[in-house]
Formats: sequence, structure tokens, C-alpha cells
Amino acid sequence: MDITTDSIKKLREMTSVSVMQCKKALEEADGDLAKAEVILKKHSAATAEKKADRELKAGCIGSYIHDGSIGAMVLVSSETDFVAKNPDFVAFAREIAMQVTATDPKYVSMEEIPAEAKNAAVAVFEKEIQGKPADMQEKIMEGKISSYFREQVLLEQSAIKDESKMVKDLLNEATQKFGERVEVTRFVRLSAR
Repeated sequence: MDITTDSIKKLREMTSVSVMQCKKALEEADGDLAKAEVILKKHSAATAEKKADRELKAGCIGSYIHDGSIGAMVLVSSETDFVAKNPDFVAFAREIAMQVTATDPKYVSMEEIPAEAKNAAVAVFEKEIQGKPADMQEKIMEGKISSYFREQVLLEQSAIKDESKMVKDLLNEATQKFGERVEVTRFVRLSAR
């Protein structure tokens, strides 16, 4: 099947991924845009995983203030100044700041949750799983803990601009788009309310 310039352009608009990656995905999907988008999403997670050990030496602070009474600042780190100064990267950092402003997370990742908070949640949920089959209790507990902390952890939240994606998916896509590791290093949220 012929891959047209229009289909490459349309996929690029949908994903913000490079022209070459869009072309390869369309070739792999035999020209099917929906399949090509899935292929690119799959590749974005793999790309982020490959780059996970790279050192973050640069970054950008994104900020967002809503009605002058609530706002956030977010440090989104990258490997190079070249990416950190890219206007699309700056816009991405602002989008993450908007997410923090809207959702008020407490932690960047699940790994940041203090042991005391996890232990307190486990103590509460232990009562709920009593009487369940012993081989299922651990899995049920993991599900309850994950569900309980999901909205408190930035990377686990649904993205406010596209609820079909989680914030960690946005980071994976940014890693693919910019060609280097991208990570939310920290954030602060302030409210006058």
C-alpha cells in the first residue's frame, strides 16, 4: 500500500512524532492510521524504557496559574539544553504544571510514597480482604493500594487534556518525540483558597 504524504502529515498531527517514525509506523500498519497510532504508542514506552538510565543534565520549569489564586511550578528534566529550550518542550512543561494545578497530586511517582503512608493504607485494607481466598489476598491488596494512591501520584493520574492517557504515557511520548529521557523531577502547588 502507498503511504501518502497526507497520511504521514495526519499521523504526525495526531502524535507529534517525527515524520520518519510516522512513515515507518504507517508502513508497518499497511497505511492504517489507527493501527499506526497504536504502533507509535507501543514504541514510545519502549523508547522511554531504553533511555531510563540516561543522566538528566538540563530541564525547564513550567508554570501555570489559574485565576490568580491557584497554580503550580514543575521541573521537567531532560538530557540536554537543546531539548530543554525547545518551545514544544517548554509547552509540555506548562501542560504538566496545568495538570498539577488541576489535580493536586502529593507525589511524582509511587516510589515516593513514604512507608508510613503505605503501611497505614495496608492496615485499613487488611480488614477488607479478610475472608478472601489466601492466594488472592496479595493481588487484591495490590489493587486496593494502587487504586487508593492513583490520584495522589502524578504519573498515575489520567491526563486532564486526554483522559485516555495517563501522565506517565505523556512522558513516554515526550521521550519519543524529543529523542531523550524526559522526567518530572519535582513540583510545587500553591493555593490561596
